[in-house]
Amino acid sequence: MRRVQSGDEAALSSLMEHWELPLKGLLIRFLHNEQETLDLAQETFVRVWEQRAKFRPGAEFKHWLFSIAVNLARNRLRWWRRRPEVTLEAWSGEDESETSAETLEAKERATAVRAAIDTLSQDLREAVILAEFEGMSQAEIAAATGTTVKAVESRLYRARATLRKSLVRWLERDTII
Repeated sequence: MRRVQSGDEAALSSLMEHWELPLKGLLIRFLHNEQETLDLAQETFVRVWEQRAKFRPGAEFKHWLFSIAVNLARNRLRWWRRRPEVTLEAWSGEDESETSAETLEAKERATAVRAAIDTLSQDLREAVILAEFEGMSQAEIAAATGTTVKAVESRLYRARATLRKSLVRWLERDTII
């Protein structure tokens, strides 16, 4: 990141190669839309370049990168809520032509989990996505979302309790959460 801060575009390219997949994994969990994920991943790296002077030496790059991405995702989700003509499901482009019972059950489970997570408030949803899908610690989540570790702990507890109630049908079969 020091090289990026000094204006080295090749260093930015190297960072992009290393962080592209983790960043896209984070964004797809928020947006459920591949094209929007690709767009916001690019926008995140544009912001990294534009705001490179704001990066504090010694800070964790992952936290800084993910905080930029989470903020962009929040803005995009707010934008979608103000323009509800097209549902998020319509944007997802999911093909429902697969017929295997196991595949259908897995898709149904994934849809149920996604729907349950989507019903959470934004702060709870962010905490769950970053903890469960990105494997971030509570301290890392606090840094990425600009809150305290105690707040993250509380949000995760509340989110998991809510999800257990919403997904009780699936929890009887398997342990998801």
